[in-house]
Amino acid sequence: MSNKLFQLPDLQLESGETLTGAHVAYQTFGQLNEDRDNVVWVCHALTANADVPAWWPGLVGSGCYYDPADWFIVCANVLGSCYGSTGPLDADPATGQARFQHFPLLTIRDLVTAHELLRQDLELMDIHTLIGGSLGGQQALEWAVQRPDLFDHLVVIATNARHSAWGIAFNEAQRLAIEADPTYAAGQPGGGDDGLRAARAIALLSYRSYPAYAETQTDSDGDELLREHRASTYQRYQGDKLVSRFDAYSYVSLSRSMDTHNLGRNRGGVPAALARIGARTLVLGITSDVLFPLSEQRELAAHIPGAMYAELDSRYGHDGFLLETAAITHFLELFYAPTFVH
Repeated sequence: MSNKLFQLPDLQLESGETLTGAHVAYQTFGQLNEDRDNVVWVCHALTANADVPAWWPGLVGSGCYYDPADWFIVCANVLGSCYGSTGPLDADPATGQARFQHFPLLTIRDLVTAHELLRQDLELMDIHTLIGGSLGGQQALEWAVQRPDLFDHLVVIATNARHSAWGIAFNEAQRLAIEADPTYAAGQPGGGDDGLRAARAIALLSYRSYPAYAETQTDSDGDELLREHRASTYQRYQGDKLVSRFDAYSYVSLSRSMDTHNLGRNRGGVPAALARIGARTLVLGITSDVLFPLSEQRELAAHIPGAMYAELDSRYGHDGFLLETAAITHFLELFYAPTFVH
């Protein structure tokens, strides 16, 4: 399914800059029912796109929990990405040239502003469920704080109320790898690809876990290897895989967006901000997640009124929010059950 485009008005960014001539790419799946109350809005993570059934199979799609036969599902590509929405590779209307590493800073609140303008254009006045994991969860939380009257249900997985020093440090390490690639500073298509390959190898260490690598990437006892270990080739493979589908300038832009995430900024702190959320909320943490540890999920649940908290036991680390769809479905069934009391 191809992207649809929504042209944004001039967007006043939280940094003080203005983003002009920007657009949002989005996709929809299924049909609105007569009451227009079957909307599920999915917020995607760092390197995903608007084609949510493609990257969240088992949870969204025919025969899945969020089946387009029952739901009207919306997913919008975030600004700063390279999957259709305006990003660093798009021309600046003022110059006609791509901005590359000079693309303006976008905060999570800026990404949500674009979503909100799209929602208004689609005339969706009630969202049954807003759901997202990781960066998508950060967007969902910010939006739910801004519009407590809009969402009936909120589902956030492996995310946080404020991006941690640990998470920012991981992002900075990845940006340093990209910036060490001399082609990045040149500002050209394909710039920073070698750096992006290294950045992905760094990121994987925060996305997975020791047990996951031990189980899948340990060399067999019969291998007498001094080079080309299975774990080494896996890191290179994953780096090549990302370079083939993503862009270093977008990666830097969106990782910086994650770093800005702080629900409590100018709202009296995180607990006060979370207390604004009016949606019935499911907070789902992953036991082996080292990037968004359970302590961050517990903080969310402690301050969102009436939130349901659950832990997904997975060996896959942070990536469990993409891979453990059967377990996520189980918790969704419990969450939506009529016995759940808000």
